[in-house]
Amino acid sequence: MTEILLVDDDPSLLKMAHRYLQRAGFTATCSTTLAEGQLIGKNGRFDIVLLDVDMPDGCGLDVIQSFLNLPSQPEVIIFTGNGAVDGAAKAMQKGAWSYIEKQHFIRDINLHLTRALQFRAEKQTLKICPVALQRKHIIGNSEPLNKCLDQVARAAPADSGVLITGQTGTGKELFARAIHANSERARGNFVVVDCAALPASLFESLLFGHVKGAFTGAESTRNGLIKAADKGTLFLDEVGELPLEIQKKFLRVIQERRYLRLGETREQHSDFRVVAATNRDLDQMTEEGAFRQDLLFRLRAFTIDLPPLCERMDDLRELTRTFTSRLCDRFQLDGKGVAPDLFDCLASYEWPGNIRELKQVIEQTFANARSFPTLHSYHLPEQLRIHCAQAGLGEHKISGPGKEIFSPGTWPEYKNQCERHYLNNLTRTSGGNIKEACRLSGLSRARLYELLKKHDITLASGRD
Repeated sequence: MTEILLVDDDPSLLKMAHRYLQRAGFTATCSTTLAEGQLIGKNGRFDIVLLDVDMPDGCGLDVIQSFLNLPSQPEVIIFTGNGAVDGAAKAMQKGAWSYIEKQHFIRDINLHLTRALQFRAEKQTLKICPVALQRKHIIGNSEPLNKCLDQVARAAPADSGVLITGQTGTGKELFARAIHANSERARGNFVVVDCAALPASLFESLLFGHVKGAFTGAESTRNGLIKAADKGTLFLDEVGELPLEIQKKFLRVIQERRYLRLGETREQHSDFRVVAATNRDLDQMTEEGAFRQDLLFRLRAFTIDLPPLCERMDDLRELTRTFTSRLCDRFQLDGKGVAPDLFDCLASYEWPGNIRELKQVIEQTFANARSFPTLHSYHLPEQLRIHCAQAGLGEHKISGPGKEIFSPGTWPEYKNQCERHYLNNLTRTSGGNIKEACRLSGLSRARLYELLKKHDITLASGRD
């Protein structure tokens, strides 16, 4: 018999839902808190979890993955009195089967349960064969990372567009390369288009190519990046920076795989797969008219949302050891150990710059250690050592010289504080040099200037 776990803090609704499901032939168990629900789930064999959003001990959307990971690996259906569109989207992104409103429970629940149970039955009959995934330079084995790698394994064999989202420094290009390496196009070229770095005046020429005499300075015919990706993968890095006029032309290229070089009337053909990456909210950009919705639909047949490093801290030790080992190889050293106190300090930090920032910190630490056989917290950059000391005193702060005490507040407020502090540190570290700031952060000039303007920070001197 199908077993269903109901997690809701409304006693009257629980009673109604329990009675209805029992009469429909299901076995139903009730819980009034998220913690109790997870405990019951660990000790049971549930097929479906009906999960409310607004619970007394947290938000149901934030623990979807925990319920999905229960021993019986149930399907999760969100049911709530707040049928917000953004809530439904978040639920789907986190792996929920469906999202229904409480007011329509009696009307909708049978259909949702039938479809979820059919999917579950088919899933359990499949023999899942392990995929030997090529994941060069993608380090770690945490749950959030493995979820992303599973999405790579699903997306790679297809020939549809893939959109990779995530903060700066999370490794979007590494995942794009993994998709290419595990696809049928692996023998072809992997061509990177840095949409943020290409000059607007040369964008069309570099992307589509040109014939001799097409414009002043065009002394010979040249193919563009689209042609270079023929039989391979075209990676649009920071696709949110793509000019609107180019978006319109590129949409046609994706649809027909045909294009015109500048100054030419005969169409060229290129058979490529497109993978795009961005750290921007493209849905918001479409609402503002800054990004074409039809192009966005084409780009994200698959979406892979990379977690920030602070959400995959289980990988911190392996990342640190790997970066240290690579540095030893580079400088032809036998090896260096990593002291427990250094790991403790790294684990107390929020890592707003993600893996790229961690790599830079390990490089600085390695340089500071010199001939020491072991990396200690003493060898860390000064701002991290200060942070570690403050964290040990119970002052939970983000990185930096020790001035700011961050109040969590709402997520947007906390994110803004992190961004602001990171930018202040970046301007100090780079000495106000825009090229160095872009190199350290991995941000494009346009994006860096946008963030500096947003937080009213001058490049010459990071100020509070």
